[in-house]
This record gives sequence, C-alpha cells and structure tokens, in this order.
Amino acid sequence: MRLLKYTHACVRLEQDGAVLVIDPGVWSEPSALRGADAVLVTHEHIDHIDVLRLAGLNVPVYAPAGADLPDLAHVPVTPGQEFAAAGFRVRALGGRHAVIYGGQPDCANLGYLVEERVYHPGDSLHRPEVPVETLLVPVQGSWLKTDEAIDFVRAVAPERAYGIHDAQLNERGLRSVHGWLAERCGHDYRWLGPGEAA
Repeated sequence: MRLLKYTHACVRLEQDGAVLVIDPGVWSEPSALRGADAVLVTHEHIDHIDVLRLAGLNVPVYAPAGADLPDLAHVPVTPGQEFAAAGFRVRALGGRHAVIYGGQPDCANLGYLVEERVYHPGDSLHRPEVPVETLLVPVQGSWLKTDEAIDFVRAVAPERAYGIHDAQLNERGLRSVHGWLAERCGHDYRWLGPGEAA
C-alpha cells in the first residue's frame, strides 16, 4: 500500500489501482482527490472536509452517522462498523471529537483502521487496541498537548508513525514538535511533507 501525505490531516492511500482519500479538508490540495474511488471523513470540521469539493466528485463519501453535513450525500458510519470502501477493508473506531474546553466541541469523530494496517484517528487520540503497522498521529491542535501525542504513539506502539494535523504550525513550530516526537518515540516516527509518499 502506498501512502501519500497532503496538507494538514489529508492522506491518500493507493493499492492495486484503487485510491482511498481520508480527510480532504479545505486546506488540502485538490490533487489529493485526483482519481479517488472513495473518501473517508473523520468528522465535520472544515479542516477535515471540503463539502463543495466532495459534492462534485461523484464517489462514495463515508462520514460519521449524525455528522452535520446537510449539503453532502454520504454513507453514515457508526463506531465498530466494518465496511469496504474502494476495495479497502475499513473499521471505524472511537466516536467523539477530543474536548477543547467546557465539553466542546461535542461532535462525532471516527478513527479509521484501513486494511488492519493504517490508522487515522481524526481529531481524537482513541487507541485502536489492535496492532497497527502505520499510525497517523495528530501533532497539533487546540485540543492537543505534545505530551499527549507522544503518549499516544508510545501506547499504540506502531511499526511506524507519521505526523498529521499540522497546518497551523509555522516552520519553527513544526521542527520543535517533530523533534520531540522523534526523540521520545524513536526511529519509528517521521514527518512527511505535503505530497511526500511513504
């Protein structure tokens, strides 16, 4: 399976000629969706979903049941559900967005375990409780502290981890956060720049 990282939380997976894109938000490059066969959306926030772009794509879009997406036809997904998207086996995990303050935001958020190999948690640190080869770890957000990201990687103990959810950091911030993760999580942590493949 080939993994390509795009800006912020957007990731493109390619396997056997099929293309699955996760969280193509308003900050991600339109090229992430070129040739996409299906899209997974972890939650309704615009940094994870560009509704206008997806509405004209004419491919299945999978999103949490109860997500506030009135202008987008989508397949509702519930925690624990297993399904096929573009030929990829997917399991939905978690259920709620991480809290920022005062219980907010309180919206559905699903992590997706693809082919029992790649795990994208969206805006949460929900642990998959199964072995994971590749962990996509959020590195910055109003709901996240660096020590939580480090503990998440160490608890999941993947074979490799790549940083996502990073578009609000400048170069100095990126170097700092990735330095901490690389130092504390070991050689299995790496940051991919937009358009870089793993």
